Amino acid sequence: MTYQEEITKAMNILGKNKNTIFIGQCVEYSGTSLFNTLKGVPKDKRIELPVCEEMQMGISIGLALEGFIPISVFPRWDFLILATNQLVNHLDKMEQMSCGQFKPKVIIRTSIGSVKPLFPGPQHNQDYTGAFIKILKNVNIVKLNKKEDILKEYKKAFKSNKSTILVEIPDNYDK
Repeated sequence: MTYQEEITKAMNILGKNKNTIFIGQCVEYSGTSLFNTLKGVPKDKRIELPVCEEMQMGISIGLALEGFIPISVFPRWDFLILATNQLVNHLDKMEQMSCGQFKPKVIIRTSIGSVKPLFPGPQHNQDYTGAFIKILKNVNIVKLNKKEDILKEYKKAFKSNKSTILVEIPDNYDK
């Protein structure tokens, strides 16, 4: 199986759970390579949003507080940084701020923007994994370097009681 097929398999497994919901850009309508990894996920489990990253993270947190397990899709790290307020000040700190009463779990998909076949420019292909590992204290971050780790890491994120950011590498999709 290729890297992309492994991600697609993981999304299909997540999509079968009654509590999961997929939210973000290009989850219902094509526009990025991430869209193709959702082809087996039922349409009624997808919420397409416009470019509104901070609001998307806020909605994801709200869905998690209501018992859903949102898979919040940010096509690139460069876009996820626009949700940093919600991610750092709310999702990462919610359990502490609520004295343990609330602990929302969000599975966050992002990627390091592809540079093949065209270089998209420096605002679309950065890797902020290391920086966010330093910033976030209660959110796991996993960089999916090898296709053999993809399914295992998505299952681990699903079973975890913590939120997780999974960083995909689209330049590996065909490998």
